[in-house]
Amino acid sequence: MQPVNLFSLASEQAKWLSVRQAAVSGNIANVHTPGYAAKDVEPFEQVLANTRVGLNKTHVNHVSLGATEQNFQVREIEPSGPELPGRNSVTIEQELMKAGEVRRGIELNTGIVKAFHRMYLMTTRG
Repeated sequence: MQPVNLFSLASEQAKWLSVRQAAVSGNIANVHTPGYAAKDVEPFEQVLANTRVGLNKTHVNHVSLGATEQNFQVREIEPSGPELPGRNSVTIEQELMKAGEVRRGIELNTGIVKAFHRMYLMTTRG
């Protein structure tokens, strides 16, 4: 079993949420652009499966556990219905739902990091 560094995991998810927020806001900004293809980011579960989140090596004598920088895959979304001439694949309702998911994800991520940071400070103060 591999050790999980909560702060590395939260940092990775925060980066992913930032990339997804940019993709969603780009979709909303181009809702009336003819021929624009909506974009989304690969699910975070897939990011976790592709990368091993561990501790960073900060000193020569530390054991490296292989934490890597992850590039997130942004992909075009397949249109769900028939495409009309001069239209695009952005559905404003779906994009607003995704924006809400991102907001809730950021709030949850921040809350968890805050709670663990408080616990960490309480244990170091004695």
